[in-house]
Amino acid sequence: MDEITIADRKIGEGHPAYFIADIGANHDGQLERARNLIHLAAEAGADAAKFQNFQAPKIVSDYGFKHLEGKQSHQDAWKKSVFEVYQDASIPFDWTPILKEECDKAGIHYFSSPYDYESTDMLESYVPAYKAGSGLMSWPELLIYMARKEVPILVSTGACELGEVVDNMRAILEVNDQVVLFQCNTNYTGSDENFDHIHLKVLKTYRQLFPDVVLGLSDHTAGHATVLGAVAIGARVIEKHFTDDTTREGPDHPFAMDPHTWSDMVARTRELERAMGSPLKQVAENEKETVYVQRRCLRAARDIRTGEVLTREMIDVLRPAAPGAIQARDLERVLGTKIVVDIPMGEALMWTMLVSE
Repeated sequence: MDEITIADRKIGEGHPAYFIADIGANHDGQLERARNLIHLAAEAGADAAKFQNFQAPKIVSDYGFKHLEGKQSHQDAWKKSVFEVYQDASIPFDWTPILKEECDKAGIHYFSSPYDYESTDMLESYVPAYKAGSGLMSWPELLIYMARKEVPILVSTGACELGEVVDNMRAILEVNDQVVLFQCNTNYTGSDENFDHIHLKVLKTYRQLFPDVVLGLSDHTAGHATVLGAVAIGARVIEKHFTDDTTREGPDHPFAMDPHTWSDMVARTRELERAMGSPLKQVAENEKETVYVQRRCLRAARDIRTGEVLTREMIDVLRPAAPGAIQARDLERVLGTKIVVDIPMGEALMWTMLVSE
């Protein structure tokens, strides 16, 4: 059964989609901003606020990026060096209890994505689940270390091949069966072209390969199309970046959602969840009356006298389908039967009005 429990919430099939507001670097180095964004996210319908715990020297090589030419993707647009951006965006460890308390006050869960061993251990007392960023697909050692922490682990899979996902998931599932597996694309440019590269159908592949894990989408596109598509396919956890102002300067603001768009996303998803309904095809509760006004039954095409034998020309197939009337699908069965009562033109035919010859 693809269901996990995060703190007090059950997540999976049959439960509402769980929304994680990734505040990421959008705190802009200000604790008060981070605290305020938590409450804005909660008010907009988020179930969790997520931060990122990294230490610049332990996640990026200043030398490496300065000597990497023409391959920096969205980071080409940054005004500072990659190392400086990560340094500015890093969260002091002593913020953690404060942010956790603020999430508790707001009534949502506190998450953070750790990017090194020290951050992973530091978070252990504060997070109800670990979120592993896509980059850890290339570092299974830390992935497995995280998975052993005896809480659920949420795993993003951007910028990697299926074989890497399979290898890492097999290792994770050996030590932890509470897993959310995210489809993700790690191009953070916010370009409309990115819709061509989201590949939501990968979620179907993940469902076939890992039927017992919860599916998710970590997304950075504008609007709600990818989220609604993912939920329709089966995703039950959605992660999007969150800010209060997408025009602010910073690495994560431009492609983040603001309180208005986030609230709208949640509302549209709840509508979709209601519309998905049951796999059982039946007359819906709200269309029971239209069974009569939309469907057709057999009716007398002219006045019919007692003793006549029914022929096709004596029958019309018309709305409404009166309660108890002979259904149109039974037309062939009534041909050749004898009428036992007078039937006026337009009257619905009933089984009690005829007998077999």
